[in-house]
Amino acid sequence: MTCNVGIYIFDNVEVLDFAGPYEVFTCAARVAGDAPFSVRTVGASNAPVRARAGLVLHPETTFADAGSFDLLIVPGGVVGAELARPEVIRWIAAQARTCELVASVCTGALLLAEAGLLDGLPATTHSEDLEELRAGWPQVEVQAGRRWIDNGRVITSGGISAGIDMSLHLVERLVGRALAERTARQMEYHWRD
Repeated sequence: MTCNVGIYIFDNVEVLDFAGPYEVFTCAARVAGDAPFSVRTVGASNAPVRARAGLVLHPETTFADAGSFDLLIVPGGVVGAELARPEVIRWIAAQARTCELVASVCTGALLLAEAGLLDGLPATTHSEDLEELRAGWPQVEVQAGRRWIDNGRVITSGGISAGIDMSLHLVERLVGRALAERTARQMEYHWRD
């Protein structure tokens, strides 16, 4: 069975926050040869978005057309504008009701927190944003020094490259250790599991 992975992209998204998981899951599909993952980027609309470093991205699908995913990944970056968009928070919360798993990279955790997905749970984010998460969402048990935290249905990771480690963990969890290790080798990445 194929796991449908959606990765939300938005203006000022951190490139490696979305591209790292994208590479892990698409590489795992290539290495496995039996397409255990299908990955699509999703935007609020079909308008191009400009990543934090200026890279222009074109979402493969939109909130209106995406349907539901098995795994939703919410990357970070500069998320202040996204936090102020009720339609984004509503969409994340709605996806979480139907997804098997929801994961964040870096400040994507703030979006999960705003959607109420981290209430009462341990969570992490980029080391420079831990205090913002603590201050804005005191109901979240913020933990420093963790690459990623798996709460069962909701997984958060630290900043940028930590999202790759978390994604390899999810490959292991969903398919198996052997595929996760083969994927890391194919990527020439030293997996910190």
